[in-house]
Amino acid sequence: MKLAAVAKAGLLAAAMVFAPANAGNWNTSVVEADGAHRIGNPEAKVELIAFVSYTCPHCAHFTTEGEAPLQLGYIGSGKVELEIRSMLRNSADLVATMLVGCGPPAKFLRNHTLFMNAQDEWLPRYAGATAAQRARWQSGSQPARRRAIAADLGFYKLMESRGYARTEIDRCLASDAAARALAESSQAATAKYNIEGTPSFVLDGITLAGTHDWKMLAPQLDARL
Repeated sequence: MKLAAVAKAGLLAAAMVFAPANAGNWNTSVVEADGAHRIGNPEAKVELIAFVSYTCPHCAHFTTEGEAPLQLGYIGSGKVELEIRSMLRNSADLVATMLVGCGPPAKFLRNHTLFMNAQDEWLPRYAGATAAQRARWQSGSQPARRRAIAADLGFYKLMESRGYARTEIDRCLASDAAARALAESSQAATAKYNIEGTPSFVLDGITLAGTHDWKMLAPQLDARL
């Protein structure tokens, strides 16, 4: 999908998802905690954790297939609270996760959707990176490496399409402490729930073995409700 089309789709989705709070839409309630983002009613009957990787094509497919029905039918009405947690598989995952979480929590969901919807545009750049590019990603300071990855994969343009200035993007990539905290949080959560691949789901504390798409997840949510 071309960036212009992605941005247009993101704006249309935003108009639907980020309705005024007085419309009773719990999708507008986003809280950051322990390297993850919790979306929805904190008193919801059902708690769902989605483990995703920004370099996982199946996760991008889940976003396309399941995000709208999940938001409209379950989260927005207050029946389900969703926690989105990154499983960091590589350096591109780390950089994407740091940028998706850049700024106030209210910006997270649209950042997340944009990076997933644009994955077919930037992921081939990661897979097909030249030796020179990979050398840049592995030399210099850690912030410089993260900036190089963001530049080579087109992440600056994605973030700028969301209204971020380059200085703000660089600031969100600058903290080594934040990067370590994300990595440690990812490792601890995946170990706790025995997560081996993405997307994976934890429903009310129980890891759903063999469930990796919306078609399999939806009936299990319905059964809980």
